Amino acid sequence: MKIITLLNEKGGVGKTSLATHIAAGLALRGYKVVLADTDMQANATIALGLQPESCIYDLFVRPERTSFKDVLRPVDKQRLAPPDEVDQMTGSLFVIPSNDEARNIPNSIGDPVIVLERFRELNGVIDFLIVDTSPTANLLHSAIYSATDAILYPTRLEEWSFVGLNKVIGRLKAANAVRSTYDLPDIQVIGIVPTMAKMRTILHQVNLEKLREAFGTDIVLDPISSRTVWAEAASSYVMLYGFDPTGVATSEAWRVVDHVEGVKRGA
Repeated sequence: MKIITLLNEKGGVGKTSLATHIAAGLALRGYKVVLADTDMQANATIALGLQPESCIYDLFVRPERTSFKDVLRPVDKQRLAPPDEVDQMTGSLFVIPSNDEARNIPNSIGDPVIVLERFRELNGVIDFLIVDTSPTANLLHSAIYSATDAILYPTRLEEWSFVGLNKVIGRLKAANAVRSTYDLPDIQVIGIVPTMAKMRTILHQVNLEKLREAFGTDIVLDPISSRTVWAEAASSYVMLYGFDPTGVATSEAWRVVDHVEGVKRGA
């Protein structure tokens, strides 16, 4: 199992849209996938057609009374795939829903490694665990970091998004120190994904170059363009793969899925 977390302590960077599409894309590729929604706003839960629930809270705060069978909710495959491909889909996607109780998790967990211990229970059961996080900095982020194999950082090509990006990247050292006590390898930074990009503007062109100079062209992935089809699909509670299978935005989403899938293969 690979645990991949999406983080940026700045809202409005397309983190949840990217998390849901990565999870859905991997399921369409035939993998068993779980998406953990750790944000009290429950946007990932809602985006996949599910109701907000206290599942993520129960999983971490009431571990002795909560098993994964209590909190996993299956996603209807019709929300993921084109209609003519639903019956051929061999993968599966489950969500651990969130609700506003998630705001209390940081102050309610007594064991700082509870996230790591709970997620470990899925080893050998699923292929990917994708974690969608809150844009608000909190102690839960530290626990999620410690449980994570790989990090993907979405960011807009704008200054305030870069501030949030630098904050979360700065916490890697502490997280890796915790992981070392469990004989776990350092967290792998698998990419920074520029989102909602308007590459015809000079500002976004310049800021993309800044990102590449700061982190390297191997870490900064090609931008995902700003397109209204993302909002159109979201308003129907379906993924782009079924909403607009041959569209440019869908191709850009698949490109990120390809990158994440490479982590599983050891690429």
